[in-house]
Amino acid sequence: MTERARRKSRVGVVVSDTRDKTVTVELTNSSLHPKYTKTITRQTRLHVHDEANDANIGDTIRIEETRPLSKTKRWRLAEIIERAQ
Repeated sequence: MTERARRKSRVGVVVSDTRDKTVTVELTNSSLHPKYTKTITRQTRLHVHDEANDANIGDTIRIEETRPLSKTKRWRLAEIIERAQ
């Protein structure tokens, strides 16, 4: 049997857990501006499939790329790294 290709993996913070089996995760990316060398912070929000409804707001989680599960969900919860206080 052949091995699957590596899937993309990201770490982010849960910002919404209102929906059933879905959480919204915010990824933060910092980079330097090419001309002014100021640090620019950009955020991306992704919809993530959470089958067991484990993740809560403020949790740091690892997500993995998967097949399209709905119109906006293309990621699934891999593990919860740190729980919110």
